[in-house]
Amino acid sequence: MKIDWAALGSVFGVSLVATVALVALFTLGIAGLSRHERASQRGGSDAVAVTGAYACFAACAAAVAYGIYLIVA
Repeated sequence: MKIDWAALGSVFGVSLVATVALVALFTLGIAGLSRHERASQRGGSDAVAVTGAYACFAACAAAVAYGIYLIVA
């Protein structure tokens, strides 16, 4: 039995980058909602932060949906 180390390394690299990117997107979404919450407590509104947060969450959901699509197909 031979192991294709190049393919294994490629899969590891892609999965590591995808995981870090998804976690970073989700973290940006949480930070955007937190910024909006602080602004609303001060009496203001930070609509850009909420829009960015929702965009980050939508990108996370799209990435997860694409991953499920790849598994099922």
